[in-house]
Amino acid sequence: MTDVVGFGAQLKPHPPAEQWDTVRAVERAGFDSVWTGDHVSFHNPLYESLTLLASYAAITTRIRLGTGVYLLALRPPAVAAKITATLDALSGGRLIFGVGVGGENPKEFELAGSPHRERGARVTEGIDVVRTLWRDTPASFDGRFTKFSGVSIDPKPVQKPGPPIWIGGRSDAALARAGRQGDGWISYVVQPSRFKESVAKIHAAAGGRPLDDFVAAHLTFITVGKDYESAKATWVRLLTKRYAQDFGPLAEKYGVIGTPAQCAEQLHRFVDAGCRYFVMDSIVDGAEEQAHLETIAAEIIPTFRSR
Repeated sequence: MTDVVGFGAQLKPHPPAEQWDTVRAVERAGFDSVWTGDHVSFHNPLYESLTLLASYAAITTRIRLGTGVYLLALRPPAVAAKITATLDALSGGRLIFGVGVGGENPKEFELAGSPHRERGARVTEGIDVVRTLWRDTPASFDGRFTKFSGVSIDPKPVQKPGPPIWIGGRSDAALARAGRQGDGWISYVVQPSRFKESVAKIHAAAGGRPLDDFVAAHLTFITVGKDYESAKATWVRLLTKRYAQDFGPLAEKYGVIGTPAQCAEQLHRFVDAGCRYFVMDSIVDGAEEQAHLETIAAEIIPTFRSR
């Protein structure tokens, strides 16, 4: 596993011009990647993830484009393969395809016509379907949910044999999926001790599959402020609103909160636990997001680059 620590930024939805201005600022600031969440139906407005990333491809040149994470069970995997192959081609090979199971909103599975109880099995098979279509010409597949023979999706992705697939989640099933199928893993709402245990479970599940280039990443709910208490108040207020549950008891366990120095110290605990990539989700009011990310780039990221 590499010792390099990478940094991405997961952006909240804004009106289009503001969204694109923020993406340009994130690239200028030196972030390695920009990310978006994914739902078909959610209790807050949310752009469709791959459409949004495609809009970034034309206005950026260097920064990688990631889904954090794409709910693959909500779409036919062949359609997902086609869209992601196109996005990778149009962006010059910059896609990181983060994939997850989801399920906290059963209504969106009903909306998409996908059985909620089958979502894990559909994601596991769907990953293999996507990779087969990215790689093979012609391609054939004989699975439980998807069967085809002698078809091809073109153009293929620029990245060979395809974009890296990072598995999202913290359940044992997600960790096993990451070990068996993933090029990386994205955790969320875990402490460093659980992160370290999860990395060990991933390696155990790999069953000897080489993980030399595997990337262990953490979706980081971060609020940088002038002091810990004011940053904590913002963190709790905004995440409670986002997820419609009280995040007050969770702040000290799961937040990266405080001054730049305090936040860096909390992030270093994850590095010591095996984390090599942070996807920064700015828990600040929307109007402050760009400046917040610029502060992270100027005052926190350099402490890792020089390490």
